[in-house]
Amino acid sequence: MEELDYYEILEISRDADKTTIKKAYRKLAKKYHPDKNPGDEEAEYKFKLCNEAYQCLSDEQQRSIYDRYGKEGLEGMGRAQRHSGGFDDLGSIFEEMFGGFGGGRGRRQNPADMDKYPLDMNVDISISFQEAIFGCDKEVKFSYKKACSDCKGTGAKDGKLSTCPQCKGEGQVYMKQGFMTFSQTCPVCDGTGSSATEKCTTCNGKGYEVVKDSVTIKVPKGIDTGNRLRVSGKGNIGKKGQRGDLYVTFDVAQDKHFIRHDNDVYIEIPVFFTQAIMGETLSIPSLTGELELKLDVGTRDKQRFTFRGEGIDDVHGRSKGDLIAQVNLIYPEKLNDEQKELLSKLQESFGIESKPHEGVLDSVIDKMKSWFK
Repeated sequence: MEELDYYEILEISRDADKTTIKKAYRKLAKKYHPDKNPGDEEAEYKFKLCNEAYQCLSDEQQRSIYDRYGKEGLEGMGRAQRHSGGFDDLGSIFEEMFGGFGGGRGRRQNPADMDKYPLDMNVDISISFQEAIFGCDKEVKFSYKKACSDCKGTGAKDGKLSTCPQCKGEGQVYMKQGFMTFSQTCPVCDGTGSSATEKCTTCNGKGYEVVKDSVTIKVPKGIDTGNRLRVSGKGNIGKKGQRGDLYVTFDVAQDKHFIRHDNDVYIEIPVFFTQAIMGETLSIPSLTGELELKLDVGTRDKQRFTFRGEGIDDVHGRSKGDLIAQVNLIYPEKLNDEQKELLSKLQESFGIESKPHEGVLDSVIDKMKSWFK
């Protein structure tokens, strides 16, 4: 494998200052990080080279030796004598770029104060199309968590905790991969650094009890699938009695006739071909009753007619949507002799206008015939 110069790896000049080195490393580490290039062995290799180069060049002592003697000089120093160099900077950079991994250790709360569950919670409910359009009062049934009174939310008998045997009280477990150290929350104590010596028999070590409850909410007009409504002070209850919020996420059922798109509503109107030809006026359904649809003479299939402000109220109180009626032309599947005769007479009454293809296609046919003369 070829030896690459550390300055070339970071794409910097040999007289680059610390700020330039750090900026170059940040850019390349973000570009080649394995999380952003899953399964890409070349990117993983370049990522390791960038780390190796930055570890050396960010430390003045190592950089000085490297400039004089190259990598052989660094290897001659021995691992025990080499300064930790860029590891502190590496940790801070990774925390900034990828949300706190790379071995940084922040302050932890007192285990006795930490809850085993988030205080805010979510519940999904289904409502009908009509309830969503016009709004309604809706009873929501849900279950929330409340800290166990016997163990005070710790999950331990009589609330007695001991140092977690997995992380030795650190709250984090560490893994080494090459010269990089990665950390993650301890799966045994959930980052508290403490665990139960003996499980609480009341909650079976969970630290909480589940309580069933219900609340009636006012669903606003225009609510749509995916919208959330916050109900203050109806979430889970923590160890110190503080209570989170309940978030209600809606799933709105579809209607058989009306199709919703944001605040607009579409409806398909079946129209017999004679009605379209003559431009009749039809009564069509709307969200609030009936509307008159005046067809154009010679209305086309799939032609749309828009009724402004006849759609759905905006859930945030902004402008109302529209109702769009789309024509679906219907033609007879069979004709009796009388109907055929009537249609023939109708066609003849239009004269040459009833045969628009003839003038266009005759010239094309004559042109094709000339090709074979």
